[in-house]
Amino acid sequence: MTTDAALAAEERRALAWAFGFLSARGRALVVVLLLSLAATAVISAQPYIMKLMIDDGVLAGDLTMLAWLTGLLLLTGLVNLVVGGVNRYCHVKLSGQVLFALREAVYAHLQRLSPAFYARTRTGDILQRLDGDVAQIQRFLVDALLAGINGALGLIAALALMVWLSWQLSLVALVLLPAEYLYLRAMRPRVEGRTRSVRERASALSAFLVETLPAMKFIQSVSAEEREVEHLHRLNSGYLGDLLRLQITEFLTAAVPNLLTSVSRAGIFLAGGYLIVNGDFTLGALIAFNTYLGFATGPVHSLLGVYVGFMRLRVSLQRVMLLTDAAPAVDPLLSPRRLPDEAAGAVRFEGVTFTHPGAKRPVLEGLDLEVPAGSKLGIVGATGVGKTTLIELLHRHYDPQAGRITLDGLDLRDLDPRELRRRVAVVDQDVVLFRGSIADNLRYGCPEADDEALQDAAERAQIADFIAAQPQGWETPVGERGTALSGGQRQRLAIARALLRDPLVLILDEATSAVDVETEASLIAAVDDLFAGRTRIVVSHRAEALASADRVLELASDG
Repeated sequence: MTTDAALAAEERRALAWAFGFLSARGRALVVVLLLSLAATAVISAQPYIMKLMIDDGVLAGDLTMLAWLTGLLLLTGLVNLVVGGVNRYCHVKLSGQVLFALREAVYAHLQRLSPAFYARTRTGDILQRLDGDVAQIQRFLVDALLAGINGALGLIAALALMVWLSWQLSLVALVLLPAEYLYLRAMRPRVEGRTRSVRERASALSAFLVETLPAMKFIQSVSAEEREVEHLHRLNSGYLGDLLRLQITEFLTAAVPNLLTSVSRAGIFLAGGYLIVNGDFTLGALIAFNTYLGFATGPVHSLLGVYVGFMRLRVSLQRVMLLTDAAPAVDPLLSPRRLPDEAAGAVRFEGVTFTHPGAKRPVLEGLDLEVPAGSKLGIVGATGVGKTTLIELLHRHYDPQAGRITLDGLDLRDLDPRELRRRVAVVDQDVVLFRGSIADNLRYGCPEADDEALQDAAERAQIADFIAAQPQGWETPVGERGTALSGGQRQRLAIARALLRDPLVLILDEATSAVDVETEASLIAAVDDLFAGRTRIVVSHRAEALASADRVLELASDG
């Protein structure tokens, strides 16, 4: 397949994916289209009624006919008001449903991607694609596309009535259409290129804010405020420059067709005036024709908007598909096996070899390791020797390229990753807390836990006294990312959250590094007491955390 053919096939696949969200709501789409058709029919009748009012009422001196036609015109206005209001409601509802379905689908896919994806992809760029680009796709699918369909219906109706009134004037109105088409075709690559540039600038700006706002304390500590403000100024200037260039390009894309339309209108008045002088046309007919020309001009502009919107859509689709096409590192089975009710938490690595994508050498090679159920394994080693990788393999963020990992004799590949992660709890050094209360964060991994279970977990993690001392108790807010708490308090909450889940295997990955040695020893003792019959894996640089381990594994680099 040639490169152009491959790109065309890829674009068709992306369009089919996007339009699938619209076709899934076919009934709502049909309702909106029927309402639009009704509104177009009502509006299209009004200029002809006005023609009759002028020719058969005013100029003919028939006041009765004028009164009846005036009432009919008012009735069409009232019908148009009702149909337009219902149509607007249905349109907005359909737009929202498509937007949210698109965003939820992309977000659901992002949840399946490995830590390596997030390590190499800027969060701000993901947010811009998930927000701005997805919204751009929705605007085309519903807003621009329906506007185009409405425009096409209005254009067909207006052209038919124009030809009915005067085919000669219709030829004058349409003579410049080929020139408009050729001009728009020439402008297409410019609009696409500048739209892509603006999207990339917006992504860079979002990434800057996402990266610097959480690091504001550090920026202040190294007196880098002016440097970061200057960086933001450069990003803003680049974004504004590209945005202005895009606006100029889009203005020229629309302005030239508008100019040609004005030329057509002038020609129609000249030709129509000639026909009236010769007695071949009426004043009311010329006014109605000119009104229908205005009706045709609006749809032409709508179709022009669809054309420009399609160019934007192609750019946004390419950016979003880079997210949806990112392959998950693990592929769950359609019919996974379940852990037995009597599962005890025995872990085994059998000849496990793993190399990170893009790395030249494996971080783990031929690893054989057995952790009996209910035992405690300590892991030590320098940075980069594979401690975190070993945990990520056990949590099945990745699958090994060779060998296998089992839990109670079952290959992790045969298990549902969600069930596995519920039964294997990990407490990291970098604790993840969400904006909300202490209770909300404790229940995050176990939403069904009652107040008694929360209290028990908090006491075992030695955080209950701190919670009781807070004015709002369990409803005390933890702040953005837990910034209202100290490092030690965050880690105790994370341990309590893991204890609340009552897992088969508990992994502490430097989980007590933010507390003093005495508190660490007390926490480890509490964990050992609670999990005396459960499997524990502790990664730590402190000997105190590993003192009670049944075995200590030291990982080392062979390079």
